[in-house]
Amino acid sequence: MNRPYNFSAGPAAIPAEVLQQAAAEMLDWHGSGMSVMEMSHRGKEFISIYEQAEADLRELLAVPPEFKILFMQGGGLAENAIVPLNLSRAGTVDFVLSGSWSQKSAKEARKYVADAHIAASGEDSQFTTLPAPESWQLSRGASYVHICSNETIHGVEFQELPDLKALGCDAPLVVDFSSHVASRPVDWSRVGLAFGGAQKNLGPAGLTLVIVREDLLGHALPACPSAFDYKTVADNQSMYNTPPTWGIYIAGLTFQWIKRQTEGGLTGVAALQARNIAKADLFYQYVDQSSFYVNKVAANCRSRMNIPFFLRDESRNDAFLAGARERGLLQLKGHKSVGGMRASIYNAMPIAGVQALVEYMREFEQRNA
Repeated sequence: MNRPYNFSAGPAAIPAEVLQQAAAEMLDWHGSGMSVMEMSHRGKEFISIYEQAEADLRELLAVPPEFKILFMQGGGLAENAIVPLNLSRAGTVDFVLSGSWSQKSAKEARKYVADAHIAASGEDSQFTTLPAPESWQLSRGASYVHICSNETIHGVEFQELPDLKALGCDAPLVVDFSSHVASRPVDWSRVGLAFGGAQKNLGPAGLTLVIVREDLLGHALPACPSAFDYKTVADNQSMYNTPPTWGIYIAGLTFQWIKRQTEGGLTGVAALQARNIAKADLFYQYVDQSSFYVNKVAANCRSRMNIPFFLRDESRNDAFLAGARERGLLQLKGHKSVGGMRASIYNAMPIAGVQALVEYMREFEQRNA
């Protein structure tokens, strides 16, 4: 089945194999007589789905045993409140602003912390660069340091996670990896907590992933709702309240799809990382040699997941998007806050999709240059 290529920033493309398996199991999951959406979250059928998903994710991301994996709801925006409610102890929290999402995180945290301190910001460059970690003005005694590892709107990505200990900082690093998760390995020695919505690389909207070091549990503010207290969620294996069962199921199928991926002798996340590098290089190399298109992000922090680009003559934007739709190249319009175009090339986007987009861009340039 030939489907259009979906470049949406999220909810984003899900691997076709995953959708096909979910469709085949829709009315009757493994002879249970039920759809997954109809199951009790405490029944043996769903418990088996949940346990397999958790085990597969721990294996794929090489999550150490001292970290808890929580399946929650509310998306990344809700975690902007849930994280400070659990980790801030109402003290000072440091934020590195790298784009719209980290800005939202800092704004939300101000409701719960004594000081949401801006340790560094790329705003002066219109978020086309990342401030070097050595320049960060970190607070003494901060409860944690927050970064967004990949900014979907501005197309800026940390190529490696900062080493706070090397900067003389003992605070745990909190990472919003909503659009980054499973696209490359994670150095857990540098992380205290990572969170993300599933709807970029892991499955459908509605599921939120939290991976948190055990020593950070048990410090929630008194006002924290019980369903959002990480310790309560962990103690109840993510089932203190009814979890997003369908989202966990689809994510579990996606984890199994990731485990099957191979690339140049690599498997799993390492294979996807190699593929993602190849996809991004293909796109950036074309744009950089073009006089018709431009990407404004500094080369050392360009995202592999979300690539904003602009036609130098923006009067042609509508024609470009219309032609793309005719080719089956969908959801390329840039975010309203920055304009232009954006190609989101998450794990489920095959390299053939990027090749098709580049070929269309080349033809559009030749017709209109």
